[in-house]
Parts: sequence; C-alpha cells; structure tokens
Amino acid sequence: MEVFDYLTPYLLDWSNLVVRWLHVITGIAWIGASFYFVWLDNTIRPPAAGSELAKKGVSGELWAVHGGGFYNPQKYLVAPSELPKELHWFKWEAYSTWLSGFALLTIVYYFNAQAMMIDQSVADLTSLQAVGIGLASLVIGWTVYDLLCRSKLGQHDLAFGVVMFAFLVASAWGLNHFLSGRAAYIHVGAMIGTIMVANVLMLIIPGQRKMVAAMAAGGKPDPIHGLRAKQRSVHNNYFTLPVVFIMISNHYAMTYRHQHAWAVLAAIMAAGVLIRHFFNLRHRGRIEWRYPLAGVAILIALAVAIAPRPPAATTAVAADDPVARFVKIQAIISQRCTVCHADKPTQPGFAAAPAGIELQSGALIHQNAAKIYQQAVQTKAMPLANLTQMTDAERAQIAAWYESGAK
Repeated sequence: MEVFDYLTPYLLDWSNLVVRWLHVITGIAWIGASFYFVWLDNTIRPPAAGSELAKKGVSGELWAVHGGGFYNPQKYLVAPSELPKELHWFKWEAYSTWLSGFALLTIVYYFNAQAMMIDQSVADLTSLQAVGIGLASLVIGWTVYDLLCRSKLGQHDLAFGVVMFAFLVASAWGLNHFLSGRAAYIHVGAMIGTIMVANVLMLIIPGQRKMVAAMAAGGKPDPIHGLRAKQRSVHNNYFTLPVVFIMISNHYAMTYRHQHAWAVLAAIMAAGVLIRHFFNLRHRGRIEWRYPLAGVAILIALAVAIAPRPPAATTAVAADDPVARFVKIQAIISQRCTVCHADKPTQPGFAAAPAGIELQSGALIHQNAAKIYQQAVQTKAMPLANLTQMTDAERAQIAAWYESGAK
C-alpha cells in the first residue's frame, strides 16, 4: 500500500499526459471536421438551372484541389434518389473528444478538488460539494440551451445568439462565486463542450438516422431533420473558438485570477465569436472587416484593462539589509511554495514541481524571481487555491524584495 501511495501522483501524471494528448488529438479531428463542413456549406455554389446536377437534386457543388488531387463534393437539397452503399458518418470525433475531456476533468480537477477547485477566499466548500456544482453546471447548461433552441427564440438566430451568450456569461459569473477561477473557467468550457457533443448525440445523428431509415424504406426523408442538424452544427461552429481558449486558459492566471474573471472571459468569448463570424461570412464571398477588427479591439482593450499597475514606491524597504531581507523571503517561499515547487513535492497529488519550477534553494528562487512575483503578487494565482495560506503581508514582502532588485 505504501508503494502504491508513493506512486499515485506519478501514475496520475501519466494519466493526465495520455488523456490530455488524446483529448487534443480528437479535438483537432472534431473541430477540423466541423470547420471543413461549415466552410463547405458556405462555399458550394448552386448548379445551373436544368443541368444534370440540378435534376439529380444537387443544391450545391464545388471543385477543389488538395494533396495533388481534384475533388468535387456535392450537397443534395434533401437526399439522393438512392441510398449509397457506403455512407460515412462523422460522430466518433465528437464523442471521443468529450469522453477524453471528461476523463481529463476528472483526473485533474475532481480527483484533486481541494487544490484545483476550491478557493477558501471564494467559498468554503467540501470536495464533494465542489464536484457536485461542477457536474450540475454541465447538466444545467445543456438543458437551458436545448430548451432555448426548441422555443420560438430558436427561430431567430441573432436573438438566440445574444441570449445564449448572456446565459454563458451569467454561468461564468455564478461559478466564480463558488469555485476557484481556474475551475470556473474550465467548467464553462466543459459546459460548452457538453452542449456541442449533445447536439451531435441527441439531435444531429438521430436526425440523420431517420433520414437514412426513410430512404431505406423507400420513402422520402423529411427535410426538417436536415434543417435542425444544420442549425445545431452552426451553433457548434461558433462555440469552437471560445472553448479552445478555455482549454488553454489554465496557463494564463491573469485572466481567471482577475477580480472580474467572468467579465474577462465574456470579452474573450465575444472576440472569438466575432472572429469566427468573419470567416463564416468570408466563405460566402463577403468580406466584413468590421468583425475581426472589433474582435481584436476587444482583446487589446482587455489587455490594457487588466494590465498590472506599477508598484508604489518602497523607499523604506529598499534601505533594509538585502541579505536579511532575502532570508525572510526564502523562509516564506520554503513554507508556502516548496510543498509543490520542489524536486520532491510533499503536497498530495503532485509527483513533480508544477511547470518544472523548483524553489528549494536560494539560486532557484533568484532564477525564478520574475515568475514568483507574477504568480504570487500580481495575479495571486499561487500558491494554488492558497493551500498553504500565504498572507497578504507575505505577498507584500515578496513584492518589495522583487521591486527593489530581487537581491
């Protein structure tokens, strides 16, 4: 048992690595297919009236060259006259991405909820409560989205988009009042990902199966299934850039650790939607530069708004003995940071120092001074969930040490 306990963090690290790699691979496959088919829908051109293609029921086609070959994809208005012998389905990319993503969420967050999900300065929760809130957000997200789609609001694309965006922002605001900033962000992303895969599992694929079944029975497919599937596919397309940002957001504490982290996320999601809309219009032959320019403007304004402020002058501290001051700094870091950031972490759940940053010696502290200042003072992202209870006074001492030259 002792050997198993000793190896548990190491085995979790390997699980994290393998599942994260799988998640990225399947995510690329799913998003790539999504982008391609939306591009295809926006790019195909209707055949000439009275042509053989038009008589066959083809609503659009295009010619493309790639990899040394020519391709001629065609889209039928409803379905071809005969069911093809071989029909390719695009579903496992979506399912695999969600399954690997949920496994990763479990390994990284649910197995270590105290460190990754709970911030005592936000809410005093147990691990079970934090995990319950996270899981509930996924169910609530899909339920609200699906009900909105099926309501009359779902018939008006712009109004639906505005209301859905407001719901996601409200969700981010609510989660930030219960979970750590990092966990709140990742659960908004998991909520969006769940909506996307549920669209495939519960509407797009069943609708396509009904169309195929109708043709196999010698009947004519109901076009409503294709229209519903197209609507949900377009929604998934607009979700992609926001969810991809959230997937990488844990690297950028300046966003999820901000006092108004939910508003920061709202701005980044809005920029992603605007940029995606530009490409969707461009594929239809419309160049609308106002959309990407607005997206970039939002990101620039956000970067300025959340930039760290210049430190106040600390002349009194600068007069202190540098050696004595560093002894105090090293004591703080040894007590508050090296439980994780050491060659052999003592904090449960960590087999190696996060991001490879070790702080168990004076030389290593000086080497990583800028990172310590950024993470412990500017963003207060570290210690993770403030597990070791670093005080504001200690953060102030680190700030004074760094701002006076980190000697």
